[in-house]
Amino acid sequence: MELNVVTIEGKDTGRKVALPESVFGIEPSDHAIYLDVKQFLANNRQGTHKSKERAEITGSTRKIKKQKGTGTARAGSIKSPIFVGGGRVFGPRPRNYRFKLNKKLKQLARKSALAYKAQTQMITVMEDFNMEAPKTKEVVAIYKNLELTGQRSLLVLKEANANIYRSVRNVQRAEVVTIADLNTYDIMKAKNLVLTEGSVEEFGKLFNA
Repeated sequence: MELNVVTIEGKDTGRKVALPESVFGIEPSDHAIYLDVKQFLANNRQGTHKSKERAEITGSTRKIKKQKGTGTARAGSIKSPIFVGGGRVFGPRPRNYRFKLNKKLKQLARKSALAYKAQTQMITVMEDFNMEAPKTKEVVAIYKNLELTGQRSLLVLKEANANIYRSVRNVQRAEVVTIADLNTYDIMKAKNLVLTEGSVEEFGKLFNA
């Protein structure tokens, strides 16, 4: 699959780049995508939720009323879950939600997500560019030239660039990531992928290593 390379002004450069068929041309696996996204979300959970059970509530332990003769149900402790201020039954406890997946499965998931973007023609290849200083206004102009204003997009760079990152982070519904940090969740969340020309060359090397 070949795509035209455009400038930051949105004009055609006359050059074309070929997307690796081994990455963008595979048959997508929905289940692999599901597992990888599930793992990503689970691994990002803090797991610090906690509620107090009856043994952890501060209060008197005396029997609050006599066992019989009151006409109501028996009750032994003010810390019982049936009373206001009592402990919670089977409340959440701190836990670790992380789980592992095979590397090959995660690689298949990323390839599948990229293949879906290629099939739906939601990939734009842009020439490499650099910024001498963080300028959000310049990035907004680039997205306007590419007709991506207001659309959720993901800019994929060959290597980290602090100035580009600081410029993009203030643009609504736009994110930037290096190809080494690319993950299935970010790919699927974005409507459009914007690949720099230099990053395209790395896809075959990274995913077929």
